Amino acid sequence: MTDVTRRGLLGMAAATGAVALGAPQALGATDPARSFQRLLSAENAVLLLVDQQVGLYTGVRDRPVGELKHNVVALTRAVKRLGVPIVTTATGIRNQWGPVIPELVAELPAGHQTIERTVINAWRDERVRDAVRKTGRRQLLIAGVSLEVCAAFPAISALADGFETFVAVDASGTFSEAKYQTGLLRMTQAGVVLSDYATIGVELLGDNANPAAHDVYTALDLPFATLVGQLAAAFRPK
Repeated sequence: MTDVTRRGLLGMAAATGAVALGAPQALGATDPARSFQRLLSAENAVLLLVDQQVGLYTGVRDRPVGELKHNVVALTRAVKRLGVPIVTTATGIRNQWGPVIPELVAELPAGHQTIERTVINAWRDERVRDAVRKTGRRQLLIAGVSLEVCAAFPAISALADGFETFVAVDASGTFSEAKYQTGLLRMTQAGVVLSDYATIGVELLGDNANPAAHDVYTALDLPFATLVGQLAAAFRPK
């Protein structure tokens, strides 16, 4: 997808979302406008990783697979540094989509268990809902493959259940430009907040005086940040 196409799509999504904000909300649902206006907090966020599996990655076409792996692993590393709980779920591990990508497994906390399910919408699995609710946190971050199903469905459903939902678009892959476009539009219409992995990490950090700042930026692995660090080191008094 070209940069021009992506910019045009995001503009359409924003316009559609503005219309959607005026629509009546289901009883008990979070007001989407409030989600848009509140920043993420490391003390109130939980990360849900959905179907980040080898077999699904083989079909990803909206971005290079290496980039997708980098982004989801970097997001996971960053939230760990900030004490944000992580919930993972996968489907068809043994007979369809294969295991969770090993790069991600290596970053999960010791003893972490991935919830295996059969329902397509992860939020419809009671164990997934319970795992998120037990954290006591209300800002739900989601990254899933594919974007328009595995990220969008639980994001929309959790929003209806009163959570503020955020999707890391560049840590979620999909299989065609059409799926990428319609996934973004549908989530925006529903009131899901769309962001990218690095912005989420920086937003959760909140303050560069935070003792975890160096570790978070290292985890995010931003190329320009590495260059800035090298520049700062070059001018540091010997």
